[in-house]
Amino acid sequence: MKTKLKLLLPLFLTIFFYSCKDQAPTVESLMAEIDADASLNTLTKAEKKADWVLLFDGKTFDGWHGFNMNGAPDCWLVEDGALKILTEGGAETSLGLLTDKKYKSFALSLEFQLTEAANSGIIYQVAEDAKYSYPYETGTEYQVIDDANWPDPLEDWQISGANYAMYPPISKPFKEVGDWNQVMLVIDGNQITHVLNGEVVVEYEKYSDDWMKLRNSGKWSDYPDYGKFDEGYITLQNHGTKVNYRNIKIKEL
Repeated sequence: MKTKLKLLLPLFLTIFFYSCKDQAPTVESLMAEIDADASLNTLTKAEKKADWVLLFDGKTFDGWHGFNMNGAPDCWLVEDGALKILTEGGAETSLGLLTDKKYKSFALSLEFQLTEAANSGIIYQVAEDAKYSYPYETGTEYQVIDDANWPDPLEDWQISGANYAMYPPISKPFKEVGDWNQVMLVIDGNQITHVLNGEVVVEYEKYSDDWMKLRNSGKWSDYPDYGKFDEGYITLQNHGTKVNYRNIKIKEL
């Protein structure tokens, strides 16, 4: 009996190792992989080992382009280690920045800084095609907005951290204008999680009965391709107000 167990032990260990290896990381473990004290727009050795990739080098638009265009729009600037929106006036615009690469399941970590009454968003699973005027026609949005100073009344699904026009945040851990806010966005198959400043603010399951009901009964009922794609570009939205982004890192799951 002891001999049999001794012979089977390597097999048990191998099965255990690969079963652990294949387990999806939790939101908490992904958050723990990000070093808040790392130098601006860089990856630490530990982050690299954990397969994080830098999406913004702090100096150029490498890896980014405008929606339905080549290169970056003139309304964006790289300055002080941040991607900055120059547009003023609050008009909705399609001149967002898109990643050059499409992503499916991933964790995205970044920081954003608002100016007074600013509005933006992180739109994911975006399709890029000339038949679309805006990224939000297909992608879903992690809302970024100055709730306190926005001039119009806001629905609960419009405040920072919300899944815009779908799921409101369960808490409001956003910081004051001028401070940097930390985002973690996790798309693990159909399981979506929004984290703001270390707190989970939204969790939902894409294509669930609840998701389908919200998708078909509200604003998005007028957009037939909203939420249609499971793989797409990540967009930093230009909503005609000044918002800054930096420390943009991604890990494919």
